[in-house]
Amino acid sequence: MLASRFALVATALLVLSAAQALERPDVEFKIFQFPADRIPRIDGDASDWEIVPQAYAIGTDELRDSVTHPGAKADPKSLQVSVKVGWVKGINQLYFLYEAYDDYWDFAQAGRHNDIFEVVVDGDLSGGPLIRNMHPNKKLDEMEAFFLYHGVHAQNYHIMTPHEGQDWAFVWGSQPWVRDLPWANAAYSYDFKPGESGKLTLEFWITPFDYAPPDAARAVVSKLEEDATIGLSWAILDYDGVDKKDYTGFFNLSHKVEMYGDASALVAFRLMPLEERFHKPLEPAWNFQVLDMKRRLIAFQDMSYGDIRSWHWDFGDGKTSSEQHPLHAYEKAGDFVVTLTVEGPAGKASHTSLRSVAVK
Repeated sequence: MLASRFALVATALLVLSAAQALERPDVEFKIFQFPADRIPRIDGDASDWEIVPQAYAIGTDELRDSVTHPGAKADPKSLQVSVKVGWVKGINQLYFLYEAYDDYWDFAQAGRHNDIFEVVVDGDLSGGPLIRNMHPNKKLDEMEAFFLYHGVHAQNYHIMTPHEGQDWAFVWGSQPWVRDLPWANAAYSYDFKPGESGKLTLEFWITPFDYAPPDAARAVVSKLEEDATIGLSWAILDYDGVDKKDYTGFFNLSHKVEMYGDASALVAFRLMPLEERFHKPLEPAWNFQVLDMKRRLIAFQDMSYGDIRSWHWDFGDGKTSSEQHPLHAYEKAGDFVVTLTVEGPAGKASHTSLRSVAVK
């Protein structure tokens, strides 16, 4: 038990130190938790996001140019953006709403001369460089470093805004499959032509990976957990005409140009819990783990929500418990239907699992 507590403390300290190593340590942005029955549909219609408070919106005022005019803000007459990020508990995906006004939308050419929304995500706060030319082993061949390293522990998406006639995103790395279903998807809404001004609405979702090699079968998806911190940042590459070889602005949330290739240059985002308005006063819920099948010993974990003052467990074998997180040993083999009843000032509620607790 003591060893496990030390392990938890060590893990917490590692996460804390990783978060502190990110850029802009004075800020922490929030990722809104959507209720499971309100997952945004990726169709270019922002109405699904109306439940997200404005406090979650990250605007142009948070961006700074870190290339063309270092430290400069975007001219609101030229560029205005608003970004909201969401997640759903139990689904390892990040949802984005990108709304932008640009006085000159540049997407007349196929290729990367295109207005771009560049997103970099580090789901497990592993930090450090993520592109081949930053690999610490300088003896590696360039292409060897690309396939072993580039985009593997953190991913970079160059998202075309909009993407007429080409992929919706250029994945800067050796794993282009991360932009395709079932790992990602995108949809747009706009009514302007190349060279015109106007507003674009972009909805998309991506899957962050702790390990994303060229072979998708070997990938490890980042596990998103409530109240955890991830590394995330974005930049707007603003082109204003085909005669200009370079973008007129590289406005990024990190304020550090290296955000495109170094996960330590990202900023902290917290996966927020579900807001109280989406909860019932009492929501009984529980889970279990088999500790010892020979002794038929089961650990039950209360996962209920609300102001709860008492718990009543019916283990389905005639035995009960009033503990919040009880241990229970079944005397004989079988399938047992377990019910948890919780009670508090708001009343009483029960939850029976239709997934039997089976012991042999």
